[in-house]
Amino acid sequence: MAQLIVADKDKCNLSYTCVRVCPSKAIKIADRHAQILPDRCIGCGHCVTMCSQEAISYRDEQTIVQELLASKMKVAAICDSAISGEFNDVTDYRKFVAMIRALGFDYVTEMSFAVDLIAYRYKDLVDNFQGKHFISSKCPATVKYIERHEPELVENLAGIVPPYVAMSKVVHQRYGADTKIVYITACTAAKDDTKRFHGSDGSIESVLTFVELRKLFKKKRITENTVEYSEFDPPLGRKGGLFPISHGLFQAVDINQGLLEGNILITEGRTNFLQSIKEFKEEKDMHQHLDLFYCRGCIMAPGMTPGGKKFTRRSQVIEYVDKRMKAIDVYQWRLDVEEFKTLDLSRSFKSVDLRLSQPSEEDIDRVLLEMGKGKREDQLGCGACGYPSCREFAVAHLQGLTNFEQCYTYSIKSLRSYVKKLNASNEKYKQSQDALLKSEERARYEERSAKEAAETTTAMLNKLRAGVVMVDANLKVVEANRRFIEMLGEDAREISMLIPGLKGAELSKLIDFHRVFTTVLQSGQDVLDRDVTYGNSILNVSVFTIKKNEVVGGIIRDLVTPEVRKEEVIKRARDVIKENLQTVQQIAFLLGESASKTEKTLNSIIEAQQLGESNESGK
Repeated sequence: MAQLIVADKDKCNLSYTCVRVCPSKAIKIADRHAQILPDRCIGCGHCVTMCSQEAISYRDEQTIVQELLASKMKVAAICDSAISGEFNDVTDYRKFVAMIRALGFDYVTEMSFAVDLIAYRYKDLVDNFQGKHFISSKCPATVKYIERHEPELVENLAGIVPPYVAMSKVVHQRYGADTKIVYITACTAAKDDTKRFHGSDGSIESVLTFVELRKLFKKKRITENTVEYSEFDPPLGRKGGLFPISHGLFQAVDINQGLLEGNILITEGRTNFLQSIKEFKEEKDMHQHLDLFYCRGCIMAPGMTPGGKKFTRRSQVIEYVDKRMKAIDVYQWRLDVEEFKTLDLSRSFKSVDLRLSQPSEEDIDRVLLEMGKGKREDQLGCGACGYPSCREFAVAHLQGLTNFEQCYTYSIKSLRSYVKKLNASNEKYKQSQDALLKSEERARYEERSAKEAAETTTAMLNKLRAGVVMVDANLKVVEANRRFIEMLGEDAREISMLIPGLKGAELSKLIDFHRVFTTVLQSGQDVLDRDVTYGNSILNVSVFTIKKNEVVGGIIRDLVTPEVRKEEVIKRARDVIKENLQTVQQIAFLLGESASKTEKTLNSIIEAQQLGESNESGK
């Protein structure tokens, strides 16, 4: 069967109200929503009524009941005594009895008779007190809380079944053991508690809350105007109808609980419930039995229609019981009590210690320090997290039930720190953005300058009489001027109309002397003034490196064209003259050097001759 209490993560807004009201630490905040821990949950349903977002709900058993009613089995309804406080919009109780029958129930009984029966068992406990104080076991949330969270008090639980189980025994005895039972109540905890009695004569097949009952009425279009009066099936109760109100159980058997005479502490509501159990366990001179309601009486339980007023409902229950007391056949009631007084209404309990381990003071102080609450004055606690103090929050954190984000002040500090970091990041972002804008402006300026330079270069290249082409390492054209395109012919001119400057074209498919460009790309050595034949023309080609092994440029002149031919003839004539002049100069130099040597030799001979003649004349 599905979990009793569940939370819808999509509806949860993390108000922590559910954590605040849960008595058993059965709610964990994880993945940014509340999660119900079924092993720890006592089914009180207080979180359901307190969640304004309606993010928490209890298990709906309408379908199970409808299937039972559609079967061929006999089905009896047991109505919680709080029903008169629920149906204040129905003019006569006999009408809501008839409405329940209209759903398909074979029998509609009232739990108040069973309350009368178990009240006598509690009276026996009080009258035969042997020094061991008891805690009433009529409230399933109370029983579950003590079994799981105060296991040392299990021995003090009164070994008496709750009224709905006692009434199930009554119905089975009177209407047949095969009769299926549906309990209609305000109590959500009863939905799971009834499972403990499956297979016994107190077995109950399903539990409907009053809210679910109203939904079935609406679905079947049943109103008080569609039915006639109908009475509850016997046996009928008397003062047991006061059960959903504090003191109601013991008033059923006229147990006086005045301040001086009484020895039973009767209380209701979460705060009183927890405090009374704590004092019962710790204070040795309390000397009182406990009769507890976890809710503020059954008339305010989560299975009631939301928004009801406690004291209005209380007065409605009292008024209803008063009317019933005046009309009931007391003699028949006594006969019925006598008939069922031998029923076995005893029960046992099971201690399941789910108390969480208490962390050390060192660990608690460490967590508080991590939360920024190392000082005592910072640990007063605002309660926003769902825990009454920062210290209890730290304990719950160490027990794996909370995260720091639950703490309001921690979240505020974290948020402020985050805002500071965000502001710093925004400032850096703004600076980066400003720098980027300036960079973009520079880039645009450089782009415009480059474009203008490129346009200027292209214009200049197009003015040249020689063909100019630049290619990359793959021999693809990077740039070509108009003269180069005209040299290639009509096909190249048509292509250039689609692709200006033949950009991207493969040079090897345009000219047959492309190997000159390949050579310069590979070697890095320029090739200048090489004449090549191209079609009917003779071209003068000079290829030079622009970016070594990556980009080279070529200047190509058609020697056949008149202007180039004239220019070239003049240039080459000048080259020839220059070369001849150099040759003449070399010859002249050589001739001059030879004449000088001859002159020196002759002068030397003359001087020698003159010297000889002078010597002979002297003799």
